[in-house]
Amino acid sequence: MSSASSARKTAKFGTFLGVYTPSILTILGLIMYLRFGWVVGNVGLYNTIFIVLMASSITFITGLSASAIATNIKVGVGGEYYMISRSLGLEPGGAIGIPLYLCRTLSVTFYCYGLSEAILALVPETQSVMSPYALRGLTIVFIILVTALSGKSAKLVLKSQIPILIIVGASIIALAVGVLTQDMQTPITEATYSTAPEGFWYVFAVFFPAVTGFTAGIGLSGDLKDPQKSIPKGTLGAVISGAAVYLIIPLLLAITGALTIEQLSDPNAGVTIWTRIAVFGPWIVYPAVWGAVLSSAFGSILGGPRILQALSMDGLMPKFLSKLSKSGQPTVATWISGAIALGAVFLGGLNTLAQYVSVLFLTLYVAVNVSAAVEQLIKEPSYRPKIHVPWYVSIIGAIGAMVVMWLINPLAFAFAIGLETLILIVLINRKMEQQWGDAATGVWMHLSRFALLRLNAKKITKRNWRPIIILFVHNLKERMNVVKFAEMLGQNSGVLTVSRLISSEDKAELLKRNEITFEMQRDLAKAGLQALTEVNEVDDLKRGMYTVAASHGIAGLKTNTVMFGWSATQKGKQQELQLINDLAATGKNIIMVHIEKAFSKKAKKNIDIWWRGSDINGDLMLMLSYLIQLNNKWKKSSIRILSVADTEIAKQELSYHIEDSIKEARIEAKVEVLVKNGDDIVGQLIGKSKRSDLVFSGLARHNSQIKARIAIIDRMVADLKAVAFVQNNGMSSEIPVIFNSKK
Repeated sequence: MSSASSARKTAKFGTFLGVYTPSILTILGLIMYLRFGWVVGNVGLYNTIFIVLMASSITFITGLSASAIATNIKVGVGGEYYMISRSLGLEPGGAIGIPLYLCRTLSVTFYCYGLSEAILALVPETQSVMSPYALRGLTIVFIILVTALSGKSAKLVLKSQIPILIIVGASIIALAVGVLTQDMQTPITEATYSTAPEGFWYVFAVFFPAVTGFTAGIGLSGDLKDPQKSIPKGTLGAVISGAAVYLIIPLLLAITGALTIEQLSDPNAGVTIWTRIAVFGPWIVYPAVWGAVLSSAFGSILGGPRILQALSMDGLMPKFLSKLSKSGQPTVATWISGAIALGAVFLGGLNTLAQYVSVLFLTLYVAVNVSAAVEQLIKEPSYRPKIHVPWYVSIIGAIGAMVVMWLINPLAFAFAIGLETLILIVLINRKMEQQWGDAATGVWMHLSRFALLRLNAKKITKRNWRPIIILFVHNLKERMNVVKFAEMLGQNSGVLTVSRLISSEDKAELLKRNEITFEMQRDLAKAGLQALTEVNEVDDLKRGMYTVAASHGIAGLKTNTVMFGWSATQKGKQQELQLINDLAATGKNIIMVHIEKAFSKKAKKNIDIWWRGSDINGDLMLMLSYLIQLNNKWKKSSIRILSVADTEIAKQELSYHIEDSIKEARIEAKVEVLVKNGDDIVGQLIGKSKRSDLVFSGLARHNSQIKARIAIIDRMVADLKAVAFVQNNGMSSEIPVIFNSKK
């Protein structure tokens, strides 16, 4: 059965069962029972309340940010990963999602380990040499149990959490009744730090995990009836409810007379603080602790496989991991997660590993807040959430989460950032195809808009000149050598746009113009090239080249160079030469290229420039030669300027003139002036350049002798390896003047 058909049979949950219950039970978990007394005993009531408010503020802001994103999109499978990937992009989403999956999976081990410890602590027989084996064995049993139940039915697991919620609530009431019915005292307000000499921030770092886990419900986004409605209500409701409970508990512990401050601050007291105070003591507190831990384990084993399922659906993991059972559960992903959790039982040192997991999990808070802030800042029209969160509020939440990460463990903080950066780099290098838009695109558009407006206010001078090229190709793969040449001219300095023209009569291709543009971009990526791509509709292909080229670009970044290959047909050649004459009036530089085969891979290549001295084409040819030398594969190439003089005296004068000019231009080039040997100047130059890797030759202006020009060009491209015919039509203020004929 397909995943799609299976998904239709999946039980869908509402706000209370699907979001609120797993979230609040993860908040009201083990830390509440084990560490609240220790916190109050060390920092006093006022500081404890301050800690609760600070910690809850970070989670509340993160909940607001998550709610804003959730109300702007239709949230699918994967919860937090889905929201981040659809906001920041596939690669950042994967960089967060993969560690998040591992964190949730390892959390199953931690919770089952903690549950086993809590149960075996009540059995005296386990305090023997066999206790480590008993602890590990019981942990394995619990992991298999929660994995089997969650793989069978998410509905069964979630419904089992309702009695657990009742028991946890009853334990809190029992604590309140126990305090109010026994001796009470003036609240403990003094901070002693008797068992926490590291100070306030150490206590804060120990307590903070108590307020986390509120995203457990978000992890079930694909199983919700209405994620846009349930995620905000359930998540924020759980955060607020948890904060309210956490403000009541320290007050109760601070006023009870049943325990001294030394007993409260005892780090080994743990859950016994509750059992000594609450009515029915161990009979209600221990089941509540076990239930809270078991619920957290269920939340992790439900959320983890769904993240893995979403990663698989997006192509970041093998496709078989997204396979669903007949009941709509990601069974394969669940059992693999269970296997990983079982393997973690044998790792040892789980307490140290837990800090790294906590810090990695906190990077999720950073990513959620950053996503919401970016969406607000770029002001995309598509971002219309029902819950609006100012960008600076989300940024405060992100900074707060990072501070807590540092407080918990600086080494773990560095590890988490390093790991996610490494995953991000790997995913970017994979060049995966993304089928949705994201805020990253909006960020680049925002920056581009700012840059273009700034650029438009500036005057482009010869100091700032860059080749802004439009290259016309019909078949990109066949003209890849020409594209590579064009990309070399603009590498690290210019901008290249590869344009394909489609006749308005070709209806089939017009319907696929977006697909053609994407295929062009994909072919360029495979060749390791970077360029813009576009498809333009024209009535006539050759006339269309003039229309597109003449007006191409936008203010501040207007195209200054038009490039195309030398046609293979006689008609095409005539049209291209006429196009050159027409384009000359637009002020666009023209480069017509013929490259027979790919350039040699040898390090020392030779570039020849044929300079006739009749116009300023030489300026542009020398500039383009220099730009080519900036490429790694051409940096050892040499430039030679070839020219022809009528006499020996003219040769000496011309040589001196050219050498003086290039010296002023600060470009290294060898000058070689030939004495005219008959009327076949072209043949004389071809003889000198036959072994050169690339030859630049000027294009005459407004030459009406089309057939004669075609014959000369055909002769050159037939005898030379690669030829670039150049016509400089740019203003003298844009192209640095090198060869000054008046000098």
